[in-house]
Amino acid sequence: MPNLDVKIPPMGESITSGILAKWQVKDGDIVKKDQTLFELETDKITSESTAETAGKITLKVAAGDEVKIGQVVATIDPSAAADAAAQISDLKPQIADPGAPPAKPKAKDAEPATPKSQISELKSQIKAPPAPPSPTPPIAQISDLKSQINKPVPDGARQTRRKLTPLRQRIAERLVAAQHEGAMLTTFNEVDMSAIMAIRAKYQDDFVKKNGLKLGFMSFFVKAVVQALKEVPAVNAQLDGDTLVENHFYDIGVAVSTERGLMVPVIRDCATLGMAAIEKAIAGLAAKARDGKITLTDLEGGVFTITNGGIFGSLLSTPIINPPQSAILGMHTIQERPVAINGQVVIRPMMYVALSYDHRIVDGREAVTFLVKVKQALEDPARLLLGV
Repeated sequence: MPNLDVKIPPMGESITSGILAKWQVKDGDIVKKDQTLFELETDKITSESTAETAGKITLKVAAGDEVKIGQVVATIDPSAAADAAAQISDLKPQIADPGAPPAKPKAKDAEPATPKSQISELKSQIKAPPAPPSPTPPIAQISDLKSQINKPVPDGARQTRRKLTPLRQRIAERLVAAQHEGAMLTTFNEVDMSAIMAIRAKYQDDFVKKNGLKLGFMSFFVKAVVQALKEVPAVNAQLDGDTLVENHFYDIGVAVSTERGLMVPVIRDCATLGMAAIEKAIAGLAAKARDGKITLTDLEGGVFTITNGGIFGSLLSTPIINPPQSAILGMHTIQERPVAINGQVVIRPMMYVALSYDHRIVDGREAVTFLVKVKQALEDPARLLLGV
């Protein structure tokens, strides 16, 4: 059987190369069909590539090398897997009946019987089905990724230098372009989270029993944003050269922090989704992003972005717009603070929210109105049901 070339797969029209970040197999390994072979990092995403057939793999490039789309990075010899399977087949009678005398070797190659440990190893390579994907990266993988990012500093070293990955370079370019090419402005408000926290406390157990996952804060924010976009459509527009494009759909991006950098997978048609569907979509896309299985399709086409710095303890920030969108909402940590309500000072769980927007498209009045609509929907969630 001829060897099979392992090539860098197409990743989209705009991607022509990437970095082979990590091999998941070693040179000379017997790989299984659909086994993960390597991680490829481009300027947009990090993805994994799997084996199209079982066999012995020979690596052609090293981890860390830049590779082109379509380049051969390894070859797989399918006959090696067939030979290993044949050895196991020949040895099955000995395994089934340990007391039986060893089979006579074939005339052409009188070799000693394979030890049981080797038989076991061969069986595991050939017969073991591919392990199902884990919802979160294994501890060893996370540790390995962290070691690449936070490499130990040599004794006595005052500086270390490391080339930016394509993804980090692209993130840097987009952030700088967003500030230089747009007229970015940020407006702030604060939200009393008491009502949402009461709903979550009251219905959390029932929600988990029915849907298999927890009711988080993000689904409330997504629904509030969709309602506000409908009432202030200027925020749901974007510039294409000298043309103003008005969007009439609600695909919302949710920023996800990964070991490889910030990614913004998009939840489609949020106006038609319930809270459970939104929570499931967020969980699924976040897992794909962190496991390196996110695709370009998952990242494209959003009209608005929500980012939550509060999970890291951020009290207040000015989020940067995700081009070509015209605005982004920043969530922050929930903190108990004294507030005045009806002439009385009370302690409430408060969150600062920030809306950064492109002033070329969105006027200050529209930005403030949008943020107030979000605040009203979050402080009185019944508005989300009534659409007011």
